[in-house]
Amino acid sequence: IPPSMRGAVARLKGRHVRGVATLILGQPGAGKGTISKKLVRDYGYVHVSSGDFLRREISSGSKLGQQVQTIVDSGALVPDDLLIKLVLHQLEELGPSTQVLLDGFPRTVGQAEALTAHHRPVDQVLRLEVPAEELVARAASRRVHLRSGRVYAADFGPEKVPGFDDVTGEPLVVRPDDQEEAVTRRLALYDEVTRPVVDYYTTQGLLTTFTGETHPGLVSAGRRSDAIYREVQQHLGVCSAKS
Repeated sequence: IPPSMRGAVARLKGRHVRGVATLILGQPGAGKGTISKKLVRDYGYVHVSSGDFLRREISSGSKLGQQVQTIVDSGALVPDDLLIKLVLHQLEELGPSTQVLLDGFPRTVGQAEALTAHHRPVDQVLRLEVPAEELVARAASRRVHLRSGRVYAADFGPEKVPGFDDVTGEPLVVRPDDQEEAVTRRLALYDEVTRPVVDYYTTQGLLTTFTGETHPGLVSAGRRSDAIYREVQQHLGVCSAKS
C-alpha cells in the first residue's frame, strides 16, 4: 500500500460500524472476486460472496445444488428467494458488527430491500464496469477447479501448470456457462435485471463506477483489473479521509 494511503487504510480497517456493508457490483466476469480478495487483504473486510455459496452447493451434489447447476448452465440468474436465503443466513452467522464486503448480492431491488430489512444498510457501492467484448474473451480463457471454486485466467492469474489446480494438482475445466453464447446471454440478462438496483443506489448517492480508464497504460497492457483496483483504492482513500 502506498505510504500516502496508509493512514486512510488504518481508519477504514478500524471502522467497524454496526450493520454497515460495502457492496461490490459488476457484470459476470468483471473481476469482482479478484478485486474483493485484494480489498479483504488491504482493508480488512470480511468477504461475503453469493457466488461462493452457490459453487459450494453445486459441488456438494445436493438437490439444491443440482437445481442451481441447471440454472447456471442455462446462462440464467439464480432466483431472488434462493440468494436472499443463502446470503442472509451467512450475515446472521457473522453478526451485526462485522464490516462486510458483499459480492454479487444484492443485484436486484428486491434483494436490496431484503438487505435493508435485515438491518445491513449499505454505506457505499463499488461498481465495476468492463466492456462486454472483453468479458466474452476473458470467459473463453477461464479455467476452474470445481471443488474449491478457484478460477484461473491468463489476464488476471494463470495456473502454474497449464490445465491443473495450483493447490491440489487436479484437472481444471471450462464451465458450460463460460461458452460465448451463455456469456452473451448472461450479460444481457444481468444488465436488464441489475439496472434498477444500480439506479436504486445511484439515487441514494452511494454508487461509484470504476472502469480503469484513468490508467490507460494498464488497460492497453491487458491489465484492466489492476487499473480498476487502483481507482478503487483512490476512492476508498478519499472516502476515509472525509469520514
